[in-house]
Amino acid sequence: MDNREAKMIVDDQVIASARDKLYAAVLSDVLDEQGYRHQVLPPHIRPLDDGVILAGRARTGLYRDVYHVLDDGNPYAVEIALIDDLKPGEVAVLACGTSGRIAPWGELLTTASIARGGVGCVTDGLVRDTKAIRGLGFPVFHGGIGPLDSKGRGEVCAIDVPIECGGVMVHPGDLVFGDADGVLVVPQPIVAQTLKLALAKVEGEDRTRDALKEGALLADVFAKYGIL
Repeated sequence: MDNREAKMIVDDQVIASARDKLYAAVLSDVLDEQGYRHQVLPPHIRPLDDGVILAGRARTGLYRDVYHVLDDGNPYAVEIALIDDLKPGEVAVLACGTSGRIAPWGELLTTASIARGGVGCVTDGLVRDTKAIRGLGFPVFHGGIGPLDSKGRGEVCAIDVPIECGGVMVHPGDLVFGDADGVLVVPQPIVAQTLKLALAKVEGEDRTRDALKEGALLADVFAKYGIL
């Protein structure tokens, strides 16, 4: 087994553990504690379906605005290359800028991603075909909903490069996590320690909740556990 294969196994275990046991708020808290205070995408980037959990490794795509349709060539070529190369456990993270005129994600990309083992999409652009995507149960976080085709409006100019999505830096391989509260990015070098801290905080929150249910005063419980 080479280093890349070993890393993939570790990452898959991290993804499964995060999806099963964690939630965005606790991950945000422990990122704050480590000094990473700008990892949560802005609140207008919302899940298409509040009931699904997104957890996976980032595969990045950077869009640029265009204002014409090519007479020849395939305007989707680089985007297609990214989706066709998705590996199990990966999330397409697509940075579209602030123009509000690029809708990079729809039903067909969702279907292709599922077939490759992809586990979600995050974009600060628009999403369409929303009813079909919800029916597939595929986690998508988006910057808006609209029927626009990206053709003639935006093209992928680079993949697998550091990007800013919704103002948050995302590197290929970072852990992306999202639920009904929002979506955040855990930088790859601190994934293991962040997960460990988050699991410990969840245990502390469970003890705090139990004490509050038994009637303990919030001030006393906070003094004891330091969790709120």
